[in-house]
Amino acid sequence: MSMYKERPIEFTALHTVPLASRGGKVRVEAFGHAYRKGSGICGWLDSLPRLLAAEDLRALIDALVRARAAGKPILWGLGGHVIKCGLAPVLIGLMENGYATGFCMNGAAAIHDFEIALAGWTSEDVEAALPEGRFGVAEETGREMSLAISRAAGDDLGAGEAFGRALCEPCAAPHTCASLLAAAYGRRVPVTVHIAIGTDTLHIHPRLDAGALGAATHRDFRLFCTLIESLDGGGVYLNVGSAVILPEVFLKAVTAVRNLGRPLKDFTTVNFDFLDHYRPRVNVVERPHAGAGGRGIALRGHHELMLPLVAAALMERGE
Repeated sequence: MSMYKERPIEFTALHTVPLASRGGKVRVEAFGHAYRKGSGICGWLDSLPRLLAAEDLRALIDALVRARAAGKPILWGLGGHVIKCGLAPVLIGLMENGYATGFCMNGAAAIHDFEIALAGWTSEDVEAALPEGRFGVAEETGREMSLAISRAAGDDLGAGEAFGRALCEPCAAPHTCASLLAAAYGRRVPVTVHIAIGTDTLHIHPRLDAGALGAATHRDFRLFCTLIESLDGGGVYLNVGSAVILPEVFLKAVTAVRNLGRPLKDFTTVNFDFLDHYRPRVNVVERPHAGAGGRGIALRGHHELMLPLVAAALMERGE
C-alpha cells in the first residue's frame, strides 16, 4: 500500500474519439519505398518519404531547377569550411551548368580558396602553431592577398574580383583549377567577400592596407545588394556554413534593397549547416519572407555529403 495521500487519477470516464474522425498528419501515402537498383539519383530522391527534411530537399531542388529555367539568379553564400571540405570543384560544376550565378564569401572562405590556388593546401594546425605565435602568418598568403587588395583600391574593384584577378593575371597560380575565386573570375561570375576586421589571418600581415581592405569589402557589399535585388520573383539564395557573418550581411542587404524602394519578394532562401544556429535560422530562413512571400528551407548535414548530393540531383533533373 502506497504511503502517499495522493492517489493516481482514474481514466475510466475519459472520452475517446474514433480514429477515422481524428485523422493524422502522417499518412501511408507519404511513406518512402525501397531504393530500386539502377534508378540513379532521381530514383533515390523519389524513394524518400514525402515528409520533413526529405520534402525540404525536394523543394530545394525544385526551386533551383525553376530558377535556372526562368533565368533567375542562384546565389551561394559560403563559409570557410565549405572550401576546406574540398567542394570548390562541385561549386564550379554548378556554376558551369547554370546553378550558380554568383557567390559571396566570408573572409575565411576567400583565404582558404586563395591559399589552395597558391599552394595546393590550406587549413594549418592551429593548436601546434598557436603557442609560438606562428598561427596565421604564412608569408605568401598574406603578401599576395594584401597586394591584391592594394591594387583593387586603384582600380575600383571589390575584394572578390581583386582576389580572382590576382590568381589569374598576369599568370595563373599553380592550382587555379581547384579555386572557386579563379574559376568565377575567368567566367565573369561575380564574387563578393565580406570581411569583418580582426576575424581573419590576413589582418595581421604587415603589408595589409586596412583602408583599401575596408573600401574593397564595402564595394562588395554594395555589389551584393545589387545581386540580392535580382532575387525578386523566383531567385534562390543559399547560406552554406556561415553561422554569423553572412546571415548578418544578407539581412542588411535585404533591408537596404527594400529601403531603396526596389521590389524583393517571392524568392527562396536556404540554410545548410551542421547545427540549427540562431542567425541563419532567423536572418536567412524566416525574417526575409515576413510579409513578402517565398519560402525558407533549412537542411542540416555535412557539407561534403549534402552539396555533392544536391549537385548530382540537379545534374540529373536539370538535363
